[in-house]
Amino acid sequence: MTKQKKTTGPGRKKLSGATASAGGPKTKLGQLEGMLRRKEGATIAQIATALDWQPHSVRGAISGSLKKKQGLTVTNQTTEDGHRLYRIA
Repeated sequence: MTKQKKTTGPGRKKLSGATASAGGPKTKLGQLEGMLRRKEGATIAQIATALDWQPHSVRGAISGSLKKKQGLTVTNQTTEDGHRLYRIA
């Protein structure tokens, strides 16, 4: 027979769903997804600066983690000034 772990007790906080997620995404992939979900989207340069990643790492994360593993549809659009905006559709 195995012992069950205590989920609450003295000195332990029980976080509600709203409290746990109120600070925003904690991981860099979560931050990346949040940037791509914005109405205005994000460029590779903006994402690389915000996450302190190299541009090839940003493209790899979009392709591998978001598209292939999570199954999200990521679209891109070229603006008049030649920058490419990425968004989650």
